[in-house]
Amino acid sequence: MNHYDYLIVGSGLFGAVIAHETAKAGKTCLVLEKRAHTGGNVHCETVEDIIVHQYGAHIFHTNNKDVWDYVNALAEFNRYTNSPIANYKGEIYNMPFNMNTFRAMWGVRTPAEAQAIIEEQRAEITGEPQNLEEQAIRLVGRDIYEKLVKGYTEKQWGRDCKDLPAFIIKRLPVRFTYDNNYFNDRYQGIPIGGYNVLIDKLLSKADVITGVDFLDDPEKYRAMADTVVYTGTIDAYYGYCFGKLEYRTVRFESEILDEENHQGVAVVNYTDRETPYTRVIEHKHFDFGTQPKTVVTREYSTDWQDGMEPYYPVNDARNQELYARYAALAAEEPHTVFGGRLAEYRYYDMDKVIESALALAKTL
Repeated sequence: MNHYDYLIVGSGLFGAVIAHETAKAGKTCLVLEKRAHTGGNVHCETVEDIIVHQYGAHIFHTNNKDVWDYVNALAEFNRYTNSPIANYKGEIYNMPFNMNTFRAMWGVRTPAEAQAIIEEQRAEITGEPQNLEEQAIRLVGRDIYEKLVKGYTEKQWGRDCKDLPAFIIKRLPVRFTYDNNYFNDRYQGIPIGGYNVLIDKLLSKADVITGVDFLDDPEKYRAMADTVVYTGTIDAYYGYCFGKLEYRTVRFESEILDEENHQGVAVVNYTDRETPYTRVIEHKHFDFGTQPKTVVTREYSTDWQDGMEPYYPVNDARNQELYARYAALAAEEPHTVFGGRLAEYRYYDMDKVIESALALAKTL
């Protein structure tokens, strides 16, 4: 049995970047992945010659030129620009909230007209917002809240907006321009050939074993390396000794359709509460595909249970206090470092995952 400098638990973006950087430094590395494939949630599969994002839409965007150069040195990126639309009971609106949205909602033509309506509606909430509903209305007014925020948010979190804390929504981007580009970041795109191209490059000099759960026999696997880099759920690492952290997760329902173009855009958010799914992804539009068939995926937000993939941490006061107790243990764990969205119990955009992994790699 080989002995390694580093054992990396998890082959998502964080673990894969650590593997790449340690290999560049001349160190040996073993990556353990409990799923049957590498890449974590950025893993793609090809269906009907269409690259399918298996775990939801992943659009790479960043303002960090170093990170952009880093990923482009490993994979060529296309020019995809995220311009989703919202469907509210058959009414179609552009996202994020911009002049196209306001024109469709109110018939206005100028930024001044839109601003006047929003300011009038925002005034409904006086004093400090007491819940997410009041916070959202304070930010964007009643109409946008009711049609484009309320139902989608309630499906995402599984509870009424009046029962959600205000701090969940710190801001809602509003643009008084006719610009449908969802992100403000300077760089944006998707790897040509899918994210597997990027992950395979990152892991190319590491030994990788899939279908193996580190936590099934941690002492056995720990003995295989000098240092463990753990990217899994931190509460599971400690046997849930303080209790389980809460997550929201996503259930995916995909189908192949015998049509060339189903919805005309990669992402459609369904913002009414009655539609059970939060959004529909048509994968071919990520790559400007012209295949004769198409693959669509409906996403359903739900509470996380054992056996499901954890997606979004429930960052309320209780869970943050619980995480802090686990983090205190982790800080004292010998020959082990923790990193990534699950080990740090935080939501990371992909560029921030890479930034964090690169920063950690410099300390190893």
